[in-house]
Amino acid sequence: MKTDYIPDSTITCPHCGHRKKETMPTDACQWFYECAACHALLKPKEGDCCVFCSYGDIPCPPIQLHGACCTDK
Repeated sequence: MKTDYIPDSTITCPHCGHRKKETMPTDACQWFYECAACHALLKPKEGDCCVFCSYGDIPCPPIQLHGACCTDK
């Protein structure tokens, strides 16, 4: 089992292309994210657990550590 994870992910807005590095929560899914540039409200794509898994360059910590996030997959 992995004990390390990457805590930051760069989210890219699919609407305007704005990129921003964010620190991910370690104990919960983040289901919504507001783009700092165009203010679009991002939600996870179908099949993804959170906005970091959908729009980030690094998946969320639970996925990195356990392969599942916020559910008993």
